[in-house]
Amino acid sequence: MIGVAGGTGSGKTTVSQRILESVGRDRIAYLPHDAYYYDLSALPFSERAKRNFDHPDALENDLLLKHLHALRHGESVQMPVYDFKTHTRRPETVSVGPNRLVLVEGILIFVDERLRRLMDLKIFVDTAADIRFIRRLQRDIKERGRTMSSVIEQYLATVRPMHLEFVEPSKRYADIIIPEGGFNMAALDMVIAHLRDILASG
Repeated sequence: MIGVAGGTGSGKTTVSQRILESVGRDRIAYLPHDAYYYDLSALPFSERAKRNFDHPDALENDLLLKHLHALRHGESVQMPVYDFKTHTRRPETVSVGPNRLVLVEGILIFVDERLRRLMDLKIFVDTAADIRFIRRLQRDIKERGRTMSSVIEQYLATVRPMHLEFVEPSKRYADIIIPEGGFNMAALDMVIAHLRDILASG
């Protein structure tokens, strides 16, 4: 079980996707932590938007843990699908089958000790704060329908303080720290070679 953590916009998803592409998507069960945000459909939209999505309490770790244990026991799970534009879970789910390798990705996955105990390899993607902010700004405007002012407001109100309180300190639990994320091909090649060796060992 592999965990890939790091701050918002650090390149976690790029690292995870390169691992999936290089090792083989059919050989890895992939669970992004973002899929496990609590469903806020019972709240008015104005209240949903005010929630702190960068605090560990925003994510349903109990469900993620249940799914990880199920995968370890050879069972398939139904992973939630989260809609970031409405802050709700969609009715449909994604079926994820068990595999020799399980990859979990998210900014806060090393904060929960129960998750850390399950992970055999913990990778932290470390990227400068200004680069991370620019990437988040571009992503949230393009993919999540946010305005520039709303992204900046959220970054200052919750993203930055929660990064300093939770994400950055969790780096000490990492087995491997990858500077510059998906652009660090030397580090990625070593990780991918290690995972291929695990699969080859039978």
